[in-house]
Amino acid sequence: MEVRYGYPFKGEALESMRRFLATCGIGYDQGAEFSVCVMDGGRIAAVGSLEGRVLKCIAVSPDYQGGGLAAQVITELVNQAARQGSYHLFIFTKPENRELFGSMGFYPIAETGRALLMENRKNGIADYVLSLKKGNAGPAGCIVANCNPFTKGHLYLIENAARRCGIVHLFILSEDKSEFPAEVRRLLVQKGTAHLSNVIVQPAGAYIISAATFPGYFYREPSAAAEANGELDLKIFCEHIARPLGITLRFAGTEPLSPLTCSYNSLMKKILPRYGIELLELPRLTDRSGEAISAGRVRALLREGRLAEVKDLVPQVTWEYLAEHHQSSEVA
Repeated sequence: MEVRYGYPFKGEALESMRRFLATCGIGYDQGAEFSVCVMDGGRIAAVGSLEGRVLKCIAVSPDYQGGGLAAQVITELVNQAARQGSYHLFIFTKPENRELFGSMGFYPIAETGRALLMENRKNGIADYVLSLKKGNAGPAGCIVANCNPFTKGHLYLIENAARRCGIVHLFILSEDKSEFPAEVRRLLVQKGTAHLSNVIVQPAGAYIISAATFPGYFYREPSAAAEANGELDLKIFCEHIARPLGITLRFAGTEPLSPLTCSYNSLMKKILPRYGIELLELPRLTDRSGEAISAGRVRALLREGRLAEVKDLVPQVTWEYLAEHHQSSEVA
């Protein structure tokens, strides 16, 4: 057997891996940064990929199962993650692989009929929840947002939630897969909501709309895989996060522009009530011309060099940051 490495694979090597995965009923994730391909002569026997700290797209040909190739692929991926400094790892896989990966030191976080997420820390998600700030006033509400960047539309949603709830847990996505870095997004939101004493800004970490729970979110392409990701992400939220925090309300803005986010909102309407959580979907805030205010619109204006037109769309804290940084940033 020969092991081939891709950083990631391209060209025909990538297409061969795509075809192999398809025969195993698995789609290739475009976010893969490193891949392993175990070859038997000119034939693919097993493959696996790594994106950040997430192991994915792992498959072994039926003709080679039981020969330890899955363990070999996992070892290669874990070693590569270690070289990158990542030791807390996740596996996104099919539910039928629970026992296989469990024997390799991975523990289940959540499972749906189509997807299973596991991690190599026995109490990883429990420790994350324990690290979150708690509130003792009810009812408890929740907003999950990227804030890329923080706009008046986000502030409008947050202020509405703050008026209706005793405590609002505001989760800002932690993945650095957006134009504005996670730390910048979090700090702008903290400063912009400082006047709301019942809003707690929390890191979403690896368990809420992350590369592990919902990788399709960051590619903005609706698909069957993205729907499966969204379903898994919401199950993790409901069972592991909302329940211990006592969250009974989740707030979201209507989504006329992004089919993926619109699909996710539809999933929330279906899944959240099963756990006693109500979704309150508020109409988007509009500007004086009646056009919806969105982070995507702000980014488009910045790319076009139309900074002056952004001022009316963002809170003062965001405007001050953009006025100081946008010319030298990648957003410009």
